[in-house]
Amino acid sequence: MSETVLYDVTDGVGTITLNRPDAMNSLTAEMKGALLETVRRAAADASARAVILTGAGRAFCAGQDLREHADNLAAGRGLDGTVTKHYNPIVLELAGMAKPVVAAVNGVAAGAGASLAFACDLAIASDRSRFATAFTGIGLAPDSGMSWTLQRLVGRAKAAELLLLGEPLKAPEALELGLVNRVVPADELAPAAVELARRLAAGPTVAYAAVKRALDHAAAHDLASALEREAVLQDECAATSDHQNATEAFLKKQQPSFEGR
Repeated sequence: MSETVLYDVTDGVGTITLNRPDAMNSLTAEMKGALLETVRRAAADASARAVILTGAGRAFCAGQDLREHADNLAAGRGLDGTVTKHYNPIVLELAGMAKPVVAAVNGVAAGAGASLAFACDLAIASDRSRFATAFTGIGLAPDSGMSWTLQRLVGRAKAAELLLLGEPLKAPEALELGLVNRVVPADELAPAAVELARRLAAGPTVAYAAVKRALDHAAAHDLASALEREAVLQDECAATSDHQNATEAFLKKQQPSFEGR
């Protein structure tokens, strides 16, 4: 395992930590490779029923490591294929994971770092966190799915403003726009994220995966198609032990216990 990306599983929660605190967790090629490997590991890990993505130190992720990028430019390598080789598969793995993913945004989330947070299902931010699209500030277009996720979170007009002007948002503004679900004091972020992830890990994870699939489908299809997909997903969920046990528990006025199957 790489020291730049850490992975731990405790009480059903897998925690992925970006771990270059001295560089604000900016992403080198080595770190992006490690992150992709770790996200895939978390997705396949049956012991992790929910996942947290966070950063070590004072930043969540400042995006691309610009020193490494500058070296690639000087050598004539341009972006060195990192968008298709690293960023795209990382975002697809995060967004498509068949379990809930919580971003615990502990500080600056800029460029691809913000994109990683936006690709998660839920986000809790420290009151010290800031978000910035950052791409146009260095003459680039958005990547890592931000053109897709951002306008679905805040609407096209606001997404265009944030991407074109690149002005940073403080945590309360991000909450008001719907970029995050909650803002908490910095010293409460880790326990709040763990509490939320543990709640999700103890829930009907098959149904959670179906919710994600339904939302993704409905975002790109008409109502009739969305209804058809919902019917298929409901049939799949109805066949699970979780649904049958929860129905029995409801009739007996008991709290259901979910096993994710």
